[in-house]
Amino acid sequence: MFKLTHWSNKLPERNTMINEEEVGQKIRELRLNAKLTLNELAEKAGISQGYLSKIENSKNAPPVSTLLMIAKALSVGISQIFGENENQMPISLIRKKDRPFVARNGSIFGYSYQALAHKFKNKQFDPYILHIPGDLERETDFHFEHKGQEMMFVVKGKMRFLYGEKEFILDEGDCIFFDSSVPHNGFSRDTNEVECLIAIYTPD
Repeated sequence: MFKLTHWSNKLPERNTMINEEEVGQKIRELRLNAKLTLNELAEKAGISQGYLSKIENSKNAPPVSTLLMIAKALSVGISQIFGENENQMPISLIRKKDRPFVARNGSIFGYSYQALAHKFKNKQFDPYILHIPGDLERETDFHFEHKGQEMMFVVKGKMRFLYGEKEFILDEGDCIFFDSSVPHNGFSRDTNEVECLIAIYTPD
């Protein structure tokens, strides 16, 4: 289960950003359009009703894995949650300057991420750039846990990765692939931000 912790964040300015305050509002709009109650959508997405309510009313975006589960439960692409249309072509090019920053000021759990293929329709997996703030005081006992698989490649920084009862130290250039149904989380090992390329697969 998710344990909510609200953090401040000190990330540099970025070029492009989705208005994360509108993400929760968009989820509520799509839910109502689908004629689903909070409980019905929460059950389909595999999260608690209380957590879904918190997402719909929060000014911070939830973790990307949660957004993916909600999008699948709503039978929409994640781009629709971002308020954009999916690309109908079998290819998607996102320039560096055009990468949408989904959570500039930190998600509900404190980190931020950028979408790399949010407009591509019927993706088999979802790639993102993940930014983990460099602040040792951020470490808490919350974890992420969802059906599917994930790949994480450390682009910059040094990371402490917790997976079940195990702990791994990841340096720049290291890559880890794992079953995401096992509780997991990651933190910076020092005061420097960690940047990772992640790919998330969530089964239908």
